[in-house]
Amino acid sequence: FCAGRKGGHKGRARQYTSPEEIDAQLQAEKQKAREEEEQEEGGEGATGDPKKEKKSLDSDESDEDDEDYQQKRKGVEGLIDIENPNRVIQTTKKVTQLDLDGPKELSRREREEIEKQKAKERYMKMHLAGKTEQAKADLARLAIIRKQREEAARKKEEERKAKDEAAMAGKRLQSLSLNK
Repeated sequence: FCAGRKGGHKGRARQYTSPEEIDAQLQAEKQKAREEEEQEEGGEGATGDPKKEKKSLDSDESDEDDEDYQQKRKGVEGLIDIENPNRVIQTTKKVTQLDLDGPKELSRREREEIEKQKAKERYMKMHLAGKTEQAKADLARLAIIRKQREEAARKKEEERKAKDEAAMAGKRLQSLSLNK
């Protein structure tokens, strides 16, 4: 900590690179890469026509080659060939190349969910048809309950008839006693 300074190096004014400077640097790198490629191919690139270099520079400005920029690799990556069968090289597709009508790949979870729903539907269908163990048990229970209800209804009917007969007998006795 120095007493003479106000703040450290972090307080300095920041300098930003303009977009034009960045474009110029990228074009210079591309041009340098092309010259190196030409030297490797025939060795004529350095002594070639300056007009060709001018044309290639103008064409870069109008439509930049993204392929050359993607092919250029950082560090040692360009020297080493990677033979990994599991490595997937991602390619960007244009909207016109997308196949929207084709069959779509489902994830494992989605497949399992669909299978689960289908199994549930099959079970419910069999259950309604009375073919599952649970359905058979339910039907047996229902039959027992029906018999119990029928017996209860029969007993109730008999009791009602007995009451009616007792009431009729009581009325007969009453009418007989009145007639005497």
